[in-house]
Amino acid sequence: MFATLSDRLTATFKNLRGKGRLSPEDVDATVREIRRALLDADVALPVVRQFTATVRERATGAEVSQALNPAQQVVKIVNEELVAVLGGETRRLRFAKNPPTVIMLAGLQGAGKTTLAGKLGRWLHQQGHRPLLVACDLQRPNAVNQLQITGERAGVDVFAPEPGNGVGDPVSVARRGLEHAQRQHYDVVVVDTAGRTGVDAEMMQQAIDIRHAVEPDEVLFVLDAMIGQDAVATAEAFRDGVGFDGVVLTKLDGDARGGAALSVRQVTGQPVMFASTGEKLDDFELFHPDRMASRILDMGDVLTLIEQAERAFDAEQAQAMAAKFAADEDFTLDDFLQQLAAVRNMGSIKKMLGMLPGMAQVREQLEAFDEREFDRIEAMVRSMTPLERRQPRIMNGSRRARVARGCGQSVSAVNDMLERFGQAQKMMRQMRKGLGGGMPGIPGMPGVPGGASKKQRARAAAAKGKKGKSGNPAKRAEQERAAAARSTAAPGSAFGLPTGGDGQPQVDPSQLQLPPGFDKLLGGR
Repeated sequence: MFATLSDRLTATFKNLRGKGRLSPEDVDATVREIRRALLDADVALPVVRQFTATVRERATGAEVSQALNPAQQVVKIVNEELVAVLGGETRRLRFAKNPPTVIMLAGLQGAGKTTLAGKLGRWLHQQGHRPLLVACDLQRPNAVNQLQITGERAGVDVFAPEPGNGVGDPVSVARRGLEHAQRQHYDVVVVDTAGRTGVDAEMMQQAIDIRHAVEPDEVLFVLDAMIGQDAVATAEAFRDGVGFDGVVLTKLDGDARGGAALSVRQVTGQPVMFASTGEKLDDFELFHPDRMASRILDMGDVLTLIEQAERAFDAEQAQAMAAKFAADEDFTLDDFLQQLAAVRNMGSIKKMLGMLPGMAQVREQLEAFDEREFDRIEAMVRSMTPLERRQPRIMNGSRRARVARGCGQSVSAVNDMLERFGQAQKMMRQMRKGLGGGMPGIPGMPGVPGGASKKQRARAAAAKGKKGKSGNPAKRAEQERAAAARSTAAPGSAFGLPTGGDGQPQVDPSQLQLPPGFDKLLGGR
C-alpha cells in the first residue's frame, strides 16, 4: 500500500547523499518533496502541514547543522516524525481484571468486520486465550453464516442464536452472548456488529445500544484503508457518535495510496492497534508505528520477520537439522522439503522479502516473482523415490524423464532444480567445513578445535602427509633434515622446536620453511 510513498521519499533522500552540509535551499527542496509525496498519498492536509512544519524546524536546527552526516540526520528526523504521526508506541489490548474481556467491533459495511472477527479470534487463541465470537450483525444477508464459517476455520467458537437476514434483536443477542461466555468460562468475547454503506442514525443508535448492553472493555473501529479521506471523515463520525478506543486497519495489502493510515491517528486522537494485511486468517498483526515507519522509508521490518519465523519454524525440526549438520551428514531433498514447508508457513514470500531493508530498489523484480514456483519444485521432489531424495546423485537421464512425467514439468525444469539443489548442497558442505575443519574458501585456516569429525581429521592428516614431500630431491632432503630435527625436540617444547638449557626454543633460521608463496606475500623475493 505504501509503495508509491516509499519510492517518493527514498528518491528524495537520495538527493541528499554525499553532501557534507545542507543549505537552507536543500532543506526547502527536501520538505517540498516530502509534502508532495504525502499529498499524493492522500494524507489529510492538516496532518501534512503539521508534519512538514516539524520536519523543517528540526532540519534547520542544531541537530542537523552540527551532525557529521546531515543527510542521515534528516532521514532520522523524518523517521521519528512518521512514528509520532502513526501513534508513537504500540498500543496493546487492555484485558479485564475479571474475565471475560469484551471487545466490540464497529464500522461501515464492507470494511471487513466479520472477517476481522475471525482473525482477531484466531490471534487471541494463539496468544493462549479462549475467545467467543458473537454474531450481532443480523442485517446483512448471510452475515451470521459467514461468521460461523470464519470461526470454524479459525478454530474459535461462535454464538449465533439468531439466523440473521433481518431476523432477531442484535442488542438481545449481544447480552445473551455475554451471559453464555460467563457460564462457559470464555475469557474474551468479540462482538461483531452491523454496518451500513454510510453513516446513519439507525446504525449509530444500534451500536450505542449494544455498547450499553455489554459495556465493552475495548471498542475497535474497523477502517478500510483503501477508501482515502472518506475513511477519516467516517472515523470522526464514529468517534463523536459511538466512541472507540482504537482503530483496526484492513486491506493494507491493497494498492491504494494509504493516506488514511497516516491520517487517522492524528485526526481522531485514537491509536491504530491492529493491521489486516491479506485475505488469510493469519494475515493479521499488531500495529507497530516504528516498524511501519521503517517499511515506508525502505528500512525494512526485520523484527516482524523474525517473529513470523519463530512462529513458523518447528524447534524440534531445527534441533534435528542442527544435529544432522554436526554429524557430517549431507543436506537431502527431504530436508529441503521441510525447510520449504516452514518458509511457506511464514506467509507470502513477496511480503517477507518486502520486509528486508532496501527491497524497494528491486520492487519490479519482486512483483514479477511467481510464488507458484514453490509448488512446482515441491511437485518435482515428491515425484522422486525416497532413495532419490536421499541420494540425488543417482538421478540419471531416465529417472529425470520419469520425474518430469510424474510432476507435469519438462526435463529441463527438473535438471534446473537439481542443479540449484546441488549448489545449495555444496554451500552447506562449505559451511560445515568452515565450522569444523577450516574456514570455507580459505585453505589452511584453522577451524574450531575439536570441531571436525574423525573422518575430516583423518583426511586432513593424510593430505598433510602427502603434501609434505617435495618432488625436488634437494628440497626433499632439506625437508627430511627438518623433520629429523623436529622428531628430536624435547617433549613439551614450544611448537616442536628444540630447546636449549634455558628452556627457550633454539633453531637455525635457515631451516625454517615458509609456505609456498608466503614470502611474496610478505614482500620477499
